[in-house]
Amino acid sequence: MSVNTFRIERAPHGTEHTPHNTTTPGTGTHHPALTTTVPKEFVHRAGVAEVMLTGWHRKSENHFGMTAQWPRGHSFFTHVAGHHDPLIAAETIRQAGALLAHAEYGVPLGHHFLMSDLSLATHPAHLLAGSTPASLDIDITCREVKKRRDTLTGLRYDTVIRRDGHTAATGSAAFTCTSPTVYRRLRAGRLHNNHPTLPLTAPTAPQNVGRTSPTDVVLSPTTNPHRWQLRVDTRHPVLFEHPVDHIPGMMLLEAARQATTATLGYTTPPLTITGQFTRYAELDTPCHIETHHTPTPTHTHPHHDTVHITAHQNNQPLFHSTITTTPPTT
Repeated sequence: MSVNTFRIERAPHGTEHTPHNTTTPGTGTHHPALTTTVPKEFVHRAGVAEVMLTGWHRKSENHFGMTAQWPRGHSFFTHVAGHHDPLIAAETIRQAGALLAHAEYGVPLGHHFLMSDLSLATHPAHLLAGSTPASLDIDITCREVKKRRDTLTGLRYDTVIRRDGHTAATGSAAFTCTSPTVYRRLRAGRLHNNHPTLPLTAPTAPQNVGRTSPTDVVLSPTTNPHRWQLRVDTRHPVLFEHPVDHIPGMMLLEAARQATTATLGYTTPPLTITGQFTRYAELDTPCHIETHHTPTPTHTHPHHDTVHITAHQNNQPLFHSTITTTPPTT
């Protein structure tokens, strides 16, 4: 993922980057802790409105605490059956890894990140949307910290997201990061918009994929009810929040979630989501999404539905996801 480039100094161990008490200059007026977001560049966002994280601190060498906030309502991560969208938790986990890489492990801004996998498990009782934004505490343990000549090249990390002291979600993710020079070699011919973009295809009916607006639908129907073409709208203000040279991983996760809803015929918050990203998803080649449904035995309680989702371009797999959910109660 491409970000703005400017120099930063590595934060010293134990440095706090959380809101603190302040005094208004010239008045002596003392204020309680004030909340801001972390720098948007650290989490690879162009707009401050899309930054979920509000602070971080180091607990030990590879153990960190963070704070975050989810809005009461979001233009894209909309509520699912009265719950915060689990994919906003996935985005929070993604942002956490980028922040630590830059601010604590010294990766220069301008380096490119490639997510290899991301998994998420939710506790729906603690994801219910309330009358105020959701304030979160996040515990992060980094492992498989890979370096070359003291420069971070890859990281795997585990997260626990708590709300009011209760676990709302847990997750894990891994990524590699490369310098702009190496990335230009890897993506030669793909960085300068030399390839024509595909015509925007018609969306599947929004109500069939758990959406209300056609703008947010990322699937187009085919003659096979379990196969769709990925609908790539590079003008989307959240999925394409800034220019990129490939289809973002979060769009593939959203496609998996929408395909799951279309396959099962109901919308409830996913209990678990996994995603493995094995190749770049290109912007100029049709990408197809397929599902396979594996229901649990009817005597099993609670009943879960598991859907396996794959994405292909030119008959080559590039993404696999498994989503588990439970039918709505009647």
